[in-house]
Amino acid sequence: MFVAVRFILNLVKRYGEHPVSTDGGTWYPQACRFLGLRHHIHSSYEKSIIERTVQYIKDRTEGFDDYFPCRKSKCKLQHIQKWLNLFVRYYNNNLFFLTLQSPFI
Repeated sequence: MFVAVRFILNLVKRYGEHPVSTDGGTWYPQACRFLGLRHHIHSSYEKSIIERTVQYIKDRTEGFDDYFPCRKSKCKLQHIQKWLNLFVRYYNNNLFFLTLQSPFI
């Protein structure tokens, strides 16, 4: 539990105080109570969507690295971060415009 408290506390310092959503690990509710944060446990359906999204991002990142591998020594993966930011922006823009065009999305 103390590791979870330390981890969550570092996230709060970096990103501010937000409700914590987890997969149901027993130590997270205790850590959130200790820190005075709201805690939400994801349902099985939510977990499957999250896992699929993570797999989707991993597949796309691997494809990117296959075509544009980094040849720098001691690379800090900044090119991957830039690509992910571009991908998210492009995806969200397309999703936004699709919802404007179709009431069914």
